Amino acid sequence: MLRIKKLDIFIAKQFALLFFGAFFICQFVLMMQFLWRYVDELIGKGLSLEILAQFFWYMGLMLMPQAFPLAILLSSLITFGNMGESSELTAIKAAGISLMQAFRPLIVIVVCIALSSFYFQNVVGPEANKSFGQLLLSMKQKSPELEIPEGIFYDGIPNCNLYVQKKDLKTGMLYGIMIYKMNGSYEDQAIILADSGMLQSTAEKKHLVLTLHSGEWFENMPSQSMAGSASIPYRRETFSHKRIVLDFDGGFSMADVTGISADARSKSIMKIFHDMDSIRNFNDSVGYAYYKNAKASTYYLPTITAKDSAQIAKRATKTDIDSCFIRLTDSKKLEAVKTALANVQSMKMDIEMKGSYTDMLDRNMRLHQLEAFYKFTLSFCCILFFFIGAPLGAIIRKGGLGVPVIISVLVFIIYYIFDNSGFRMARSNIWTVWFGRLISTMVLAPIAIFFTYKSNKDSTVFNFDLYKNALFAMLGIRSKRHIMKKEVIINDPEYLTDAERLGQINRDITEYSQQHNLMKAPNPIKVFFRPGDDRRIREINEELEEVIEDLSNTKDKAVLTLINHYPIMATHAHTRPFRQKWLNVITGLLLPIGIFFYLRMWRFRLRLLRDLRSVKATNDSIISRIGEMTTAAR
Repeated sequence: MLRIKKLDIFIAKQFALLFFGAFFICQFVLMMQFLWRYVDELIGKGLSLEILAQFFWYMGLMLMPQAFPLAILLSSLITFGNMGESSELTAIKAAGISLMQAFRPLIVIVVCIALSSFYFQNVVGPEANKSFGQLLLSMKQKSPELEIPEGIFYDGIPNCNLYVQKKDLKTGMLYGIMIYKMNGSYEDQAIILADSGMLQSTAEKKHLVLTLHSGEWFENMPSQSMAGSASIPYRRETFSHKRIVLDFDGGFSMADVTGISADARSKSIMKIFHDMDSIRNFNDSVGYAYYKNAKASTYYLPTITAKDSAQIAKRATKTDIDSCFIRLTDSKKLEAVKTALANVQSMKMDIEMKGSYTDMLDRNMRLHQLEAFYKFTLSFCCILFFFIGAPLGAIIRKGGLGVPVIISVLVFIIYYIFDNSGFRMARSNIWTVWFGRLISTMVLAPIAIFFTYKSNKDSTVFNFDLYKNALFAMLGIRSKRHIMKKEVIINDPEYLTDAERLGQINRDITEYSQQHNLMKAPNPIKVFFRPGDDRRIREINEELEEVIEDLSNTKDKAVLTLINHYPIMATHAHTRPFRQKWLNVITGLLLPIGIFFYLRMWRFRLRLLRDLRSVKATNDSIISRIGEMTTAAR
């Protein structure tokens, strides 16, 4: 029987509070990002609060599955980061409870959230997407006079294409107007040109009144008595002021959802699988119809044998074709060339049109497949993000909204880049559908496994102090010596012995400087390809550190100040780049890297020379101070 322990309840409470807070934050951020795409459809349309509330409600339902993984990542990271920072994880492990056992209650919760995410995508999401698309189309038809762009034809008004060269947003005036008005058949079109004008909707929002200034009206005037005649009369009108009433229902009305219902995002998983069979059958029928059409065409060549092709090639030689063409008159020759060219262009356009249509059908099929995969992968990401966030929090042991937010954003950006790139590549038929949808999961799953393994083994892979010290060591950056006065001193320093040892260190430094010319550039062959180490300088440094350790027990402020002047010496970096011989050989063979480490080592030699001079000067000062203290004590 499953027993719920107090520790499970404690961890679940910590996670639940943070999850709800992180979820609303993530939901708000996603909604604001999504809102920018449709801000033009909202501003200045005179929409009621009820319509705006529906807009944000459907938007929130659509984005909830996307907010779940990010909220789980952030909340799990903060939960275990807080527990690690307050040493609660240390106490849990000291009680014999492993990290995976601590994860156990949250794994159950996250699985429930993943199932809820799938439910939202499969049941709530399609209906919300359908209602949102329906609402969005209706809002786009609201007050079209505010949507007329500059420099392109606007077809938002029924039976009318409107071109505006320039628009004044303050006064609402339109300049450089061209209107292509469709009245019925192809011959009944009207073209209207005007220098300026204004488009306004009527009070009942059923019509648009277009007031034009200084323009011309061109319109065909077909007549029943002249039916079948090649010439069609038209009229031309020049006006200084004219008003045109256009039919348009500018009030809010729910748009037709037929096109929206065909979108894969507006379907459940069962509906997608059902429609995929219908789409596949329809695509096959279209392809078979194209095949039959091509087979019945004049230019279709049936399958022939090699013997038949040889006979055809023998009969249809270049000489025979040229002789037939030469016998034609000039007019016939021109007609033949034009006919052949027209046939080729017609075939090309027919193939291009059929190719575009088949690409559209294939794209629709891939979109349904991508959406079916997405419903499962997005739900699985809830579990995946938990096994990234929780181990990271246990390793980093940093709570709050600082480091966890930065790491969560970085992880989500990586996921978004791979997921969005995979979707676009699969949609364009560059990648397969399953690979395009699973690439983000395949990238993040090894990371989650790695972090979980490292956190369970108490790894220091994210010990930032360790990386900082390694970086400082590589760049030659060192910290200063900082020795404070001790509150309790058990044994006083042996000043006379220390003075003698410092004097001997000065003599050793002098002897070392005479034997090793640190100002001279080192030999590259000895540096990279021969083993060697400077044991003498290591012995001098160890002797000096022992004296410093003994003098740190002093009560004299002058001595305490002087020992802080000692530099922290590097005893190896001035001889070889690395301690391993094979690393030195590889570094020497890679010329650009070898030059960097060679110059770095030369820099350490010069710094060691300055350090030795500083040590000698500090030794002399301390010896002098010890002499003063001894004289004063007598």
